[in-house]
Amino acid sequence: MKPIRTLFWDVGGVLLTNAWDHEERQRAVEKFQLQKADFETRHKDAVSGFEEGKISLDQYLDRTVFYQPRKFSTQEFKNYMFSLSKPKPEVLEFARSLAANCLMATINNESREMNDYRIKQFGLSRIFDLFVSSCYVGMRKPDEKIYRLAIDLIQKQPDECCFIDDRPTNIEGAEKIGTRTVLMRDAAQLKKDLQDLGVS
Repeated sequence: MKPIRTLFWDVGGVLLTNAWDHEERQRAVEKFQLQKADFETRHKDAVSGFEEGKISLDQYLDRTVFYQPRKFSTQEFKNYMFSLSKPKPEVLEFARSLAANCLMATINNESREMNDYRIKQFGLSRIFDLFVSSCYVGMRKPDEKIYRLAIDLIQKQPDECCFIDDRPTNIEGAEKIGTRTVLMRDAAQLKKDLQDLGVS
């Protein structure tokens, strides 16, 4: 078995809280008193383009929230969206400790503005060498193409790499191209599973 020296990390749910998933959207619906069913229908129609970098955050919000007059501003809503992002300190510190010995990259589904904010806010560029974000590459997990692109960009063999995510469907996508994987449930389990794969 080849030693693993390349780690691909999901961001939301692994290194940080999710950026704009079900829970975050529900909190925004409640705070801004949006009509949930209508908002979620509009979100579903816009999310692919949003996460693949085809529409901006402002365009997304125009389609999902500000298609009618509101008592709050676009900037207020955006500030709230950004404020929902929180670090997972134990996992971030663990990732930081591995950066000296491993090539570190992310593969994540995220819109450009949220992705850029989170990279800067939480110092991710000091840990990771490469960001294979859906908004940069125009494809999303669990599509096999995004994992293949990541492997091509670093010129490693799939079995020399490990992909870490908290969602089984995303893990399955990575396994289809032959990478080793860890489905993360918590920091302690992640550390043990990587140690079992020879990552230290």
